[in-house]
Amino acid sequence: MLHYRLDGPERGEPLVLAPSLGTTTRLWERQVRTLARRFRVLRYDLPGHGGSKPIPANTIEDLAGLVLEAADAAGMESFHYAGVSIGGAIGATLAVRHPGRLTSLALVCSSAHFGDPAGWHERAALVRAEGTAPLVEGAAGRWFAGPPEQALLDDLAAADPGAYAACCDALAAYDLRAELAAISVPTLVVAGREDPATPPAHARELADGIPGATLVELPGAAHLAPVDQPERLTRALLDHLPQAPGMRVRREVLGDAHVDRAIARTTDFTRDFQDFITRYAWGEIWTRPGLDRRTRSCITLTALVARGHLDELAMHVRAALRNGLTPDEIGEVLLQSAVYCGVPAANAAFAVAQRVLNEETA
Repeated sequence: MLHYRLDGPERGEPLVLAPSLGTTTRLWERQVRTLARRFRVLRYDLPGHGGSKPIPANTIEDLAGLVLEAADAAGMESFHYAGVSIGGAIGATLAVRHPGRLTSLALVCSSAHFGDPAGWHERAALVRAEGTAPLVEGAAGRWFAGPPEQALLDDLAAADPGAYAACCDALAAYDLRAELAAISVPTLVVAGREDPATPPAHARELADGIPGATLVELPGAAHLAPVDQPERLTRALLDHLPQAPGMRVRREVLGDAHVDRAIARTTDFTRDFQDFITRYAWGEIWTRPGLDRRTRSCITLTALVARGHLDELAMHVRAALRNGLTPDEIGEVLLQSAVYCGVPAANAAFAVAQRVLNEETA
């Protein structure tokens, strides 16, 4: 079985992250930190790479079968999938051959056909004869638009020659162009604008062939976009992956900046609480049809004044503006609260609201 690593909450939605040829689970280090706050993330190594033994696998279908074995061992009946290069080819093959297993697909710096098979057979022969060391210098130029990451180049140098060569042969035989229309799961295609291995034209072919696919091009990214543009790729994945129930409303009311800060501060200790308020407050209460958001903001402001929750009040003054209340209307709500919640409480609330309104005006 392939070597794999698991990160994130056990009850999180399953997400598989796949490497490119010559790399290991290390490729996704910059994304796991964020994705594992919500998802149960499985990263795997290709045969003969990282912690995986050189398991026989001569086709992309063989590799897809090994990925399913790893997912089964991790208890993942269905899962989101994102893969770079050959990892993307494996994901596309899973989407075509095993459509019930994938819930979404992201193809990063990948292709439906990786060029002339002769070039892959030549590389396979070179590696079988001399190992992967002769590939390192060329890989640095293809993989990175910025400074090379030595640890990833070291992973390439350490790959098993026979297993690496078998992956080359698998890529030589791979051609999914005629079957792209069979991919039915929501699909994101990401291209690195400076990628010489799978240039943007390959990504456009994928996006044109897969029904409803979304195409994103990342400037300043070569073949290993997770390294060259980690934040932009992470954001593209988060925009593509389904949000937790209530997250869309939470972002619309409170704003992306506030929610992103709250997510960034989430720890193992607070994760369940963050999930609770997202599902319960924003997914069940704020989405009910009985009141519009303006009215809900008025009620929320009054309740926060009554209880003296001034930090939350500042957040919801901003939310009230976003929900369409004017400063004058917010003032009317606070004045009404003074009668029923008390003058001292309203006095503190007016001070908080004035500060927020000044900040928003500035």
